[in-house]
Amino acid sequence: MTRSVSDYIKLTLTVLLVILCTGFGILRLMKIQVVESQNYQKDTSVQTVYQQKIPATRGEIIDAKGNLLVGNYVTYAVMIDKSKFPEENQEANAIILQLLQILSDAKINWTDSLPISTNAPYRFRVGTDDSDLHEMKKIIGVNDYATPENCMDVLCEKYEISEEFTPRQQRMIAGLRYAMAQENFSVVNQFQVATELDMKTVRMISQLSLQMQGILVSQIPERVIETGTILPHELGTTGPIYAENADEYLAKGYSLDAVVGVSGIEKAMESELQGTPGERTIKFEKGEVISDEITQPVNAGHTVKLTVNSEFQAGLQEILEDFLEDFESYNMKKDEDGKPINNGALVVLDARTGAVLGEATAPTYDLTKYHSDYQELLNAPGDPLFNRATMGLYRPGSTFKTITATAGLNEGLVTGSTTFYCGRWYEYHDITYSCTGYHSNISVARALMVSCNSYFYHLSELLGIEMLDEYADYYGIGQNTGIETRDSAGYMATPEQYQKLGIDWTIGQVLQAGIGNGETMVTPLQLACVANTIANKGVRYEPYLVDSIWNYDRKKCLKKTRATVAARIPIQDDDVYEYIQKGMIMASGNGFPSAYSLQNLGYDVAIKTGTPQSDSHYQDSVFIGYAPAEKPKIAFAGVVEGGEYSKYMIRSILNLYDEIYGIED
Repeated sequence: MTRSVSDYIKLTLTVLLVILCTGFGILRLMKIQVVESQNYQKDTSVQTVYQQKIPATRGEIIDAKGNLLVGNYVTYAVMIDKSKFPEENQEANAIILQLLQILSDAKINWTDSLPISTNAPYRFRVGTDDSDLHEMKKIIGVNDYATPENCMDVLCEKYEISEEFTPRQQRMIAGLRYAMAQENFSVVNQFQVATELDMKTVRMISQLSLQMQGILVSQIPERVIETGTILPHELGTTGPIYAENADEYLAKGYSLDAVVGVSGIEKAMESELQGTPGERTIKFEKGEVISDEITQPVNAGHTVKLTVNSEFQAGLQEILEDFLEDFESYNMKKDEDGKPINNGALVVLDARTGAVLGEATAPTYDLTKYHSDYQELLNAPGDPLFNRATMGLYRPGSTFKTITATAGLNEGLVTGSTTFYCGRWYEYHDITYSCTGYHSNISVARALMVSCNSYFYHLSELLGIEMLDEYADYYGIGQNTGIETRDSAGYMATPEQYQKLGIDWTIGQVLQAGIGNGETMVTPLQLACVANTIANKGVRYEPYLVDSIWNYDRKKCLKKTRATVAARIPIQDDDVYEYIQKGMIMASGNGFPSAYSLQNLGYDVAIKTGTPQSDSHYQDSVFIGYAPAEKPKIAFAGVVEGGEYSKYMIRSILNLYDEIYGIED
């Protein structure tokens, strides 16, 4: 075939183009290899940085004298740190087996959540939840029809668990490997193999640490309750973060595996007790650790000091329980089996500040056994988990007459010398109400002493429900007290409250409200606050349990609780509380056997008692008071459910206070 000149020209140009492209490619390759080789070298040496959180030790809770109530003890745990743990499976398996053999010899249990029997032939563990099996199969990558043998085969293959190991050794390694995967073992998440290590095991593992790369022993603080019978309801419990609260805690910087306060002081003072976690920064280069340092130190939680003296609290609880045990000789309320219902509560406040000095509630429980005995406690007679001192709601009965007297005297509707006639019966809108006795013409102080219903019926009629409600509000009725831990607000008997309760408000309810027998419900803590408000002549303090906040080692006070005034009654006449106190002092000499007398203590005691109807068959027994009357140091209240003569505890309370604190200057 004859080629034309143009064909030769095209061929020549094509050859030249190929030569040029080849030359350009060679030059580009040389540039990559020679000129840009340093840049590529940099890319292969990029550092990887990981941050690992170090949990903080939770703060302690101590009593008013510095005695430990809730603290921490150090236990030893063995951990696996991925930053130092071999990447090569067979090497890692050998270390795991060596560690587990040490734990096995020491009879120490380790983490093993694999729901497969520990010995061949393998089977799923009896009682394993379907969701746990589904989770396991998802993690190891098998279908839902996989047998236990299938699962073990996959685990052995996945983690290169040698056939040279015995079946038992294979299962030990597989179990730990699965638990590590389940708990997202990573550089930022160490894996806890076992806790409660004895010192012999700690020393053995520490001595072998060079052979067992990535295995380390850590000191883990565990919560410990020193005396479980001191304020169990108020100290409260700790626990994990639950799903419904997860977002709230995550927003505050918590990790989901943190332990937090669930109830009581543990929850109320969470921000002080929790502490600040530290941070460990680990840098890798070419797969090797090049630095490992603490970049943020751990700050332990603060120590919370309470206002309660353990000795006084124990004594107060004993007074209540001893009184209830002796109650069968009185008209004690019985349960369906005829057994006495030994339920009640006592609250004692520092009259000068509102600080809680003690809270007793019966029945009660031992906080150290809360988790182990929870179901039993939940179903126990009298509900020992219920804190009657702050959550129990009771009618105040005649103790409310002190509030009615305050309103009448302060509003000028009566004076200390104003008398009303008591002929045992009181007529109001064609309805006849009764009094406990025939008191003739009676004034406010004596009416408080003998608890004359007729006097307070008359005064309530003059005041009306709105004025009674206003003064009840001054005294804190129907309000939370402000105490750090949870309490019930209760409510005042008003038309609005009756409507909420689905009860008809009738014209005579104002009289019942004025003597504390309507639908007014208060806690023993609120009653103690009423007593304290009278002791302070119309100044109501918020009760509080936390005295102060200290650093963990208690060497520095960070915060001191100051007395907080919750309300001040606008007193119009300085004589208002003179007459109320006079009546309460007289009541302290009214109807006490010599063994319980308040007349020979060397100082005056101001009290008011009540026996409000609790149901159609029984009355509760209630009291409030303070002492010494002229210069109050202590305010108190008590309730006994379905019983009588709760006031007989008052002398014991005062003697206990005198023994611990000294009641007279």
